[in-house]
Amino acid sequence: MTAILGLSAFYHDSAAALVVDGKIVAAAQEERFTRKKHDERFPKHAVDYCLSEAGISAADLDYVGFYDKPLLKFDRLLQTYLAYAPQGFWSFSKAIPQWMKQKIHLPREMRKGLGGKYKKRFVFTEHHESHAASAFFPSPFEEAAILTVDGVGEWATASFGTGRDNRIELSHQLRFPHSLGMLYTAFTYYCGFKVNSGEYKLMGLAPYGEPTFADAIRNQLLDIKSDGSFRMDMSYFNYCQGLTMTSAKFHRLFGGPPRKSESKLTQREMDLAASVQLVTEEIMLKMAVHVQQTTEMKNLCLAGGVALNCVANGRLLREGPFENIWIQPAAGDAGGALGTALFIWHQLLGRERIVDSVQPQGGSSLGPKFEHSDTTAFLKQQAAVFEIAADQGELCQRVASLIADGNVIGWMQGRMEFGPRALGNRSILGDPRNRDMQSKMNLKIKFRESFRPFAPSVMQEKAASYFEIQPHQSSPYMLLVADVLAEKLIALNNSDATGLDLLKQIRSEIPAVTHVDNSARLQTVDAERNPLYHQLISAFEEQTGCPLLINTSFNIRGEPIVCTPEDAYRCFMGTDMDVLVIGNVILLKAQQPQRKEHLADAYLAQFELD
Repeated sequence: MTAILGLSAFYHDSAAALVVDGKIVAAAQEERFTRKKHDERFPKHAVDYCLSEAGISAADLDYVGFYDKPLLKFDRLLQTYLAYAPQGFWSFSKAIPQWMKQKIHLPREMRKGLGGKYKKRFVFTEHHESHAASAFFPSPFEEAAILTVDGVGEWATASFGTGRDNRIELSHQLRFPHSLGMLYTAFTYYCGFKVNSGEYKLMGLAPYGEPTFADAIRNQLLDIKSDGSFRMDMSYFNYCQGLTMTSAKFHRLFGGPPRKSESKLTQREMDLAASVQLVTEEIMLKMAVHVQQTTEMKNLCLAGGVALNCVANGRLLREGPFENIWIQPAAGDAGGALGTALFIWHQLLGRERIVDSVQPQGGSSLGPKFEHSDTTAFLKQQAAVFEIAADQGELCQRVASLIADGNVIGWMQGRMEFGPRALGNRSILGDPRNRDMQSKMNLKIKFRESFRPFAPSVMQEKAASYFEIQPHQSSPYMLLVADVLAEKLIALNNSDATGLDLLKQIRSEIPAVTHVDNSARLQTVDAERNPLYHQLISAFEEQTGCPLLINTSFNIRGEPIVCTPEDAYRCFMGTDMDVLVIGNVILLKAQQPQRKEHLADAYLAQFELD
């Protein structure tokens, strides 16, 4: 047996992944266990979980890999500060002590994190090498082009190359400070959202605006080449030398200082979001065309934080030159842990790669699961009132009926998902036909901005009946956007509406999952890949004629996705969620003891709602 542990840590979204004899046994983000969103600390709890899933200890590991090269990253940091000196002193004084204390001593920190039980050497892969490995090795392709795009690794901010059989080769890269991820994050910051977590909000806000600033971005901020490479005018940015993303020159160009967090959104922010989203899509398309022309491949694998931009991904699939695209479900830094483990197995050890075209990466259900007896024991301790469905058929019929009656369901089943998306194992579900469901779920359950869109989970065999995709196309990881079919749309009741007033328009037969540009972030659900979730949607279709559900992650704003039954119960009791389902156990909010009425305030106080 050969056991390989991959780690990402100390920067953002730390995670662990375990590969045993080439099989992905387990993978999870540390935040799910500690309940600190984007937890960057050594992933001790995630490591413990991965090892327990395989029934081994740290002493049994053959290799431990880390997802980037800290000395090379430190070199970039020092060279950047020297290039901008004496500017950047305050940023330098904050960053360097942390590096000297911890980040530059990664072997020591990892041995400590592994309890001193691992005595062998560590393997350090380059950051984009880890991304590329995470994109290609679990993919359903024998060979493919690989494109990775993010903020920055060591020096690379984007790279491309090829994967064939059990090897990858990266041949080209774009280097810091010129970065599509940094560009998008700069606008995230400027529009008042949190860096490294608010990019989803910016993407969701974009359809409410017009790309009126796109020319300013193209002409003032960037020099874009035909192959998708570009140079940024760094006088508009502050991330190399300062503690903010944008400079005073940027603020003058776009009409004022950055929006303050939680202040009212204006048309400026909506138009800025639309503009940078459009430019991002254009650059990604140029990159894809160049990569295809260079590699002559028909398949593309994507990873890196920018690969989580599902709107850009949808355009790549529709308008790009590749026949097939596979995107790593954990495309950000967390996925680097999986990538480095697979890189060691295939690339360094030269072991065979077996392609799984049906269930690549195990559907990304790689986290912990919980026994029925543990769930019921916990609920009895809470004096919770619950019922137990006799079997899965009864469970799905009962829950489908509750959804059809307008209830919001917390749905926890099987193994937790690896990556930022809930795919039907740790989800909040609702009726997509309900006109009030989007605002109800956003404001009363998720406690987040009303404009944030929800995704539809649709039966794979019915997806082309509702969305503009080919019958054979799938989107199991919720990483593609497709338009709602024209025949499902409804004539607008107020065609002159602008901004957030667009939310009030009923656009289709499934208004709760139809965004203001008539698109949807699509998850296709296959009976073979996720049989229970497919059975639930099928039961809902039998009762309503609608083969899809609203699916959003089981958490509130500022909180990681729930992991345990305890997490799920606290979220259920601390929000206006109507029903909680854990395995075949069903709890109705109306039946729970009134003594829990103050739990909501205590629950919400744990999290930073931004």
